[in-house]
Amino acid sequence: MSSRGQYQPVPLSVLLKRESSNEKIEKPEIVHGLASQSKKGEDFTLLKTECQRTMGNGVTTFSVFGLFDGHNGSAAAIYTKENLLNNVLNAIPTDLNTDEWVAALPRALVSGFVKTDKHFHKIGKKSGTTVTFVIIEGWVITVASVGDSQCIFDSANGGIYYLSADHRLDCNEEERERITASGGDIGRLNAGCGTEIGPLRCWPGGLCLSRSIGDRDVGEFIVPVPYIKQIKMSKAGGRMIISSDGVWDALSAEAALDCCRGMPPEAAAAQIVKEALQANGLRDDTTCIVIDILPQEKPAAPSPPPKKPVKHLLMSLFRKKPSESFSYKDKEYMEPDVVEELFEEGSALLSERLNTKYPVCNMFKLFMCAVCQIEMKPGEGISVHAGTSSLVKVCPWDGPFLCSSCQEKKEAMEGKRPSDRHCIDSD
Repeated sequence: MSSRGQYQPVPLSVLLKRESSNEKIEKPEIVHGLASQSKKGEDFTLLKTECQRTMGNGVTTFSVFGLFDGHNGSAAAIYTKENLLNNVLNAIPTDLNTDEWVAALPRALVSGFVKTDKHFHKIGKKSGTTVTFVIIEGWVITVASVGDSQCIFDSANGGIYYLSADHRLDCNEEERERITASGGDIGRLNAGCGTEIGPLRCWPGGLCLSRSIGDRDVGEFIVPVPYIKQIKMSKAGGRMIISSDGVWDALSAEAALDCCRGMPPEAAAAQIVKEALQANGLRDDTTCIVIDILPQEKPAAPSPPPKKPVKHLLMSLFRKKPSESFSYKDKEYMEPDVVEELFEEGSALLSERLNTKYPVCNMFKLFMCAVCQIEMKPGEGISVHAGTSSLVKVCPWDGPFLCSSCQEKKEAMEGKRPSDRHCIDSD
C-alpha cells in the first residue's frame, strides 16, 4: 500500500467523472446465515440488512451484524443488543455524505460502546458480554470488538483479513501490562499447594478478558473501549465469518473457511458449528454468522446489431479505433481492485480515541458530551485531554468535552482513581 504521506494530483476530468458517478455506485448484495447451539443461553445476535439513514434529499441503507456472547447471565448481552446501535448512530452528526459518514464511524463506535456500558451499570446487574459489531456501508466494512468473539473476512480476490482483536489475557501481553499499570492483579486460579489452573484472570472479579461491556463487579480497568478496524473491499466481495469463542477454540480461520466453501451462508454457518462441536463438543454456547458480500448481478448485455460492410477502404483506414477513446490518464488513476485497509486502532485511552484530529471536523458539538451526548452549559464540559501526559501541548479548552460523569469513568478506566465497581452491593 502506498504511503499516506505521498499524494498525486488527480486530473480534473477524473474528479468530474467520479463526482458524476457518485450516486450511481452499485452496492453489493448481502446474504447472511446464522447457526447456533446453546448450552447456557447467553449468546445473542443482531442481523439487520436494511438500516436506513438520510443523506441529502434521499435515503440510503447500510447493514449491521452483531454477536454478543454473555457471561454471568444474559442481561448485558440483551441490553447491548437492544441499545448499542442507537447509541452509535446518535454519536454521528447529521447531514453527512457517505464518505464522511464512514469516516465518522470509528469515533462514534467508541462513544457508543462506552455509553452502553455506562448506562448498563445503572441497571445494577453484574453480567457482562463480549461484542463483535459489524457495519457494512457499500464496499466498506467497519468492525468494533471487545472480548474474544472473532471476525474474519475472506476476500474473493484471495487473502484472509482478521478484523477483530482477541482480548483474552492469556494471549494479549499489551492488555496485561495496561491492567497491572492501572492497579489490577492478574493470575490463575489457585488450586492449593501452589498449583495454578485455568486461564489468566483479572482480579478482583476473576474475568479472563481485558475488555467487555458490563461486568460491574470487576475493576474499571476492564474497559468497553473497542478495537476497531475498517477496510474497503474489492468489487469482487468476499465472505465474512463472525463467531463466538466456541468456534475459534476448535477451528482455525482457514479450517472454518475450508469446511464450508461453495455452500450458501445458512448451510455454511451450520457446517462451521457442526465442525466445532465435533472437535470439542458442546462446552459453551457456539454461534456463527456467515455473511456473503457479492457484486450485484448485472443483466446480460443485448447482442450488438450486425455490422454493415464497409463500402470504402479509406473510411476504415482513418476510422478511430475503440482503444484510442480510452485515456491513459484515466487508466493511471483507476482504483486498484484490492482490499484496502482504511483504519485500525486499539488503544484503551479515550483521550487517544476521541482526539481532535479527525476527518469530520464537526464530529462533536461544542456543548455536548462526546460519550453520552447530553447537553452541557458553557464551561461545564471537561476536555477529554485533561490530565493526559501527551507530548503535544493541549489546552484545557481543546475539545471534545466530557460531562463530569463520563470524565469520572474515563479516569477510572485509566487507573487514576480507585475503582468502585466491586464495592457496589449486589441487588
